[in-house]
Amino acid sequence: MNQLNQIIQQYKNDSESVYNTWFVDNDQRLKAFRTIRRGVLQVIDDIKNKTFPNDFKGSSLEFVLSCISEQKQIFVGVTHPFYWKPKLRIPDIYENQNNKIAFGQFLENCINAKNEEQVVKEIVRLDELKIKGLGPAVATILYFLHPTWFPPFNTAILNGFNFVFKDKKKLGSWTEYLKIREIIVETNSKHKAELSNDLGAIAGLCFEIGTQKMLIGHDDYLSEDERTKFEKNILKRQKEIQEEKKEVTLHDEMQYHLLKIGTSLGYDVTPASNDKSKAFNGQSFSFISLSKFPELPTDKDTQKTIKLIDVLWFKKGTNHIIGAFEVEKSTSIYSGILRLSDLYFSISNGTEVFYIIIPDSREKDVILQLNRPVIRNSKMNIKYILFSELRTQCDAICKFGSDYSIMEKIAKSI
Repeated sequence: MNQLNQIIQQYKNDSESVYNTWFVDNDQRLKAFRTIRRGVLQVIDDIKNKTFPNDFKGSSLEFVLSCISEQKQIFVGVTHPFYWKPKLRIPDIYENQNNKIAFGQFLENCINAKNEEQVVKEIVRLDELKIKGLGPAVATILYFLHPTWFPPFNTAILNGFNFVFKDKKKLGSWTEYLKIREIIVETNSKHKAELSNDLGAIAGLCFEIGTQKMLIGHDDYLSEDERTKFEKNILKRQKEIQEEKKEVTLHDEMQYHLLKIGTSLGYDVTPASNDKSKAFNGQSFSFISLSKFPELPTDKDTQKTIKLIDVLWFKKGTNHIIGAFEVEKSTSIYSGILRLSDLYFSISNGTEVFYIIIPDSREKDVILQLNRPVIRNSKMNIKYILFSELRTQCDAICKFGSDYSIMEKIAKSI
């Protein structure tokens, strides 16, 4: 127990561990929970309405898993178990209609569960069906539905678990997963003060150890090859963190340009509710933003989602939204579109303008997402603006623009 306390402190004190780079103070992680939940509801609806395709690619399940895999390195590879492998007929939830329905019912019962025992029963029921290739990789989806009940699960987390608890649990068995979960939940409850109610914290600890990015004790016991591998993993992690920091800075810069333009055009502006404390170029977002978010004519949950839109422009002194902007980096473009669609379908009067702001390198991605039937068939008019255009034209727009129509000069549509 004392050794585990030391390991936890080492994990938390490491500024480059997933605890500090993914788990704590990460707005994108918190945003993902609602987006993924909405995505799972879409999977359920697609299966119910018989519109879920016979392949992973292009499905609503692909969107859910893509959102999860974007949650930094801890979930890299989460999509692999769900790719349809025709020769192996796995996972058998695409072409087998009965299995597809069973999977949809499993997700629906889990998302609506009132306690963890209900979800465990659903896991046991699913396991009894012996659907080929559908194993505890699904547990990572469960984590984003019930983060205090079920830990995420992958090879790295399993390896770390086996090392910490001196166990030999296997990867592909639901029975093994439930045993692992029991141990993790029990251990976490004893160390809740050092970790969190959210099981992502302890799963991150297992991940760090499982990927050999965190060394327990001294490295005397490592062979030369193992030491070289460990050093490579550390360098890889440092590179990933540097890239992530660059992305965060870029995101802040684009938000700043949008806030600056909105203010110069005479609108009330606000960043996402969890971004108000940010600053760029010495300018605090809160200093140029509304002090209080206007009350919107919608339910609380929808208002919460709308408040997470990266930048909103309001007609001066009102709650009338003029423009809504989502800035996307490496995260899912579709999740930004979902937040804009929440706004559109709840309070839109048809006069608002919707924009996705993207890196130049992601133009193909945004075209693909805006071509989704659900977006194309709606009357939502979403355009996109490239980072380079917003950056270089910001001052000119502020100088010569008189209203939101000036944004059309740099916007593109499909």
